[in-house]
Amino acid sequence: MYSKIALGNVRKSFKDYAIYFLTLTFAVCIFYCFNSIESQKAVLDMSASQAGYMESINQLLSMVSVFVVFILGGLILYANNFLIKKRKKELGVYMTLGMGKSKISKILVLETFIVGILSLVVGLGVGILLSQGLSVFTAKLFEVGMTQFRFVISFSAIIKTIIYFGLIFLFVMFFNTIIISKYKLIDLLNASKKSETIKVKNPILSLLIFLVAVIMLITAYGIVLKVGLNEMSSLFNLSIVLGIIGTLGFFYGGAGFLLAMIQRSQNIYLKKLNIFVVRQIHSNINTNFLSVSLICLMLFITIGGLSTGLSMKTSIENGIVAPFDASAYMYVDDEDEIKTMQQVVEKLNFDFKGNEHMFFEAYRLEGISTGDLILPYVTGTLKDQLENGYWNSINAIKISDYNKIQHLLGKDSITLNDHQILVTSNFSKFLEPLKVYLKNNSEIKINGETFEIKNKDVMTDATYNSALADNILTLIVPDKVVSSLEPTMTYMNIQYTAQDKVEAESYFGDYLNSFFEEGSKDGIFLIGYTKQQIYENSRATSTVVLYVGLYLGIVFLLSSAAVLALQQLSEASDSIERYKSLRKIGATQKMINKTIFIQTLIYFALPLVLGMIHAVFGIYVVNKDLTSLYGQSDILVSSIMTMMGIIVIYGGYFLTTYVGYKSIIKNAK
Repeated sequence: MYSKIALGNVRKSFKDYAIYFLTLTFAVCIFYCFNSIESQKAVLDMSASQAGYMESINQLLSMVSVFVVFILGGLILYANNFLIKKRKKELGVYMTLGMGKSKISKILVLETFIVGILSLVVGLGVGILLSQGLSVFTAKLFEVGMTQFRFVISFSAIIKTIIYFGLIFLFVMFFNTIIISKYKLIDLLNASKKSETIKVKNPILSLLIFLVAVIMLITAYGIVLKVGLNEMSSLFNLSIVLGIIGTLGFFYGGAGFLLAMIQRSQNIYLKKLNIFVVRQIHSNINTNFLSVSLICLMLFITIGGLSTGLSMKTSIENGIVAPFDASAYMYVDDEDEIKTMQQVVEKLNFDFKGNEHMFFEAYRLEGISTGDLILPYVTGTLKDQLENGYWNSINAIKISDYNKIQHLLGKDSITLNDHQILVTSNFSKFLEPLKVYLKNNSEIKINGETFEIKNKDVMTDATYNSALADNILTLIVPDKVVSSLEPTMTYMNIQYTAQDKVEAESYFGDYLNSFFEEGSKDGIFLIGYTKQQIYENSRATSTVVLYVGLYLGIVFLLSSAAVLALQQLSEASDSIERYKSLRKIGATQKMINKTIFIQTLIYFALPLVLGMIHAVFGIYVVNKDLTSLYGQSDILVSSIMTMMGIIVIYGGYFLTTYVGYKSIIKNAK
């Protein structure tokens, strides 16, 4: 009997359950997709190292999933609370007819079970379908082919999804039982809105709070533009605090301020049903300012995270500098017996298998710093960093070694006389200041001796493989300049000239990896990667950033849109009598629909617009830092893609809410 009642209630209240069911289905779908990534290895043509990266990504996403479950659990609980609140009168009727609280709880438990099973089945079905597309997406991220297209189902992800969401549904059932046990019949039959209403009646106080909030936000924007993403700076932390408090104040005081301003314009305020619309919006935001503020911040994180995550992938991969098939280096201290790579190779008895190679050393110049050269040509954060000792060391490479590098790359040698040097750098932050320096200076002093700068433009050629352009400033000098100095680093570069390049990649890759896996050999620790390893590492890193950003971004977006939708639908249920009054004074259904559309649109738009403004400044700062490290990024393209995704999900929830709101008001008796 109870099963029939529960099933009948779900059918009868399908419109009420629409947002709840949609949210659950989305949540299950997303959870499955991002936890099924490891199973995609079966259809991807991956190397052993790439498969290892996939396993690491899966482990990280599993940890992120624990955090996601708490977010989704809270969201589902919030949605469930909305349904209980909406059905108070119905539950009161059950009690009036003699049904005990335990039996009512049993019906609710069965309803939760039915909706949970349906959402799990549909969500997993959609998730399994979408995960096939995710396989293609992963193949593109790793730039690998697909061995063959197969329909892949991750049973481990299915089990994990069922377990996690099963626990959430069990908690919801327990929550419903507790809630019902505390309700009194009179409360259920006379269900009325009990909200977190915090009203600001004084328009002057509203204006003051709003203006202070705006000033705080502008100050926060100004600070973050000045200091950038320097988390060690107290000013950076201050900007975060000001941003959060400013957002709260914006919605806390903004509702009253908006009402006061519109009331002053009688032509707008008294036109059609604008009085009703303005007061509804004021009531909604004033009542829910805490949740609206939180949603605004979540949307900021979503927009910023997705936009920068997509562009960061491109930036990281574009920032790779790998002209050689393999490179390795070792730090050298004064007390080390082994000073050069030649000595390293001899001690390790390393065989290059007939592949071309060369060694060179880098020396740190004394008595001269980066700041001495470019400090007059920099401003802002970079100037502060140089003055505080960041990036101040200048390295030197002998011209004879530099020409060996050129020879290995198949380039022509460069000639320097005893009083000439070359200036090289590929570090983005320094390129413009160095260009200005070279334009204004033709000489440089090293240890009291004057040298002519031979090149008029900064030379950006790399001298070894690196995941990013990290040659801060290196001078190519006559050999005699560093003859009395001890090297600080020693390098080797390798080009595969043997016939079997695949075998060479495996040989050198395994050998260089062995230092990370086994530690030093005979007291020697080399840090090195093949070109292929650098690209695979970078793709794995950027894929992790992208997947975590997508995962959390979609969850935050889903949560934000769902909470706003539920709040509006709850408001619709509580405002039925007000809309009945509008009909009595002659308002047509078309006019009422328009008021519903306007207030729903504004309620959805306000947190999104402020979140977008926050994101513009955040994205600008992140993009500036990305550009300084990796070169140009495609932030515009990724931002457009992000906004398209938001329009689909956020806009979908808005339209569903609008239709649901209209239905509640139209069908009210």
